[in-house]
Amino acid sequence: MHIPDGFLSPQTCVASYGVALPFLYRGIKKVLREESLAKLAALSALSFLAMMINIPIPGGTSGHALGTSLLAVVFGPWEAISSLSVVLAIQAVLFGDGGITTYGANLITMGIVPAFVGFGVWKLFGRWRYAGYFLSGYLSLVSSALAASLILGIQPLFFSHGGEPLYFPYGLKTTLAAMGVPSLIFFGPLEGIFNLAVLSYLMKDEKGN
Repeated sequence: MHIPDGFLSPQTCVASYGVALPFLYRGIKKVLREESLAKLAALSALSFLAMMINIPIPGGTSGHALGTSLLAVVFGPWEAISSLSVVLAIQAVLFGDGGITTYGANLITMGIVPAFVGFGVWKLFGRWRYAGYFLSGYLSLVSSALAASLILGIQPLFFSHGGEPLYFPYGLKTTLAAMGVPSLIFFGPLEGIFNLAVLSYLMKDEKGN
């Protein structure tokens, strides 16, 4: 779900940075006051590894888990955003996964949106602990895919010349189908199971201590 350089117009990139930076600023301030930095770093590394494992699916596309909602549930959405900002920066600079110009957009789609969706769903279903763990992961992934498909899908609508797209060439109808359907039926459940397994272990371990 990483958006590479060249897929978004300069206007979209600038606007994305404008939206993402205030969230990042507050997230960093929260992390600097965080007392559990060791656990945050460990879970950030787990999120990094989850994102690096791309799973191909029929149709020529692929996807991966995020781990954003996991971080949001354990530490809070602001800390999750701060953590994902580091993960995405490392992936973009060292592995070419994502991009520098599209960093703001990727932080929105894989950090900000799933962090608040995952945290909100977990709070909503708090009475049903395991259902909350699963749905938090599932809906955070679906929301992330939806956000990415919207950002990509509007490119040919707003940034074309002579009827030819200047950047990402496929419209909303294509992006919503290509990213939405796999997230609903495959990657969303995968994220939900990932969330359920890790959070169940962490919460059980905390109770044991």
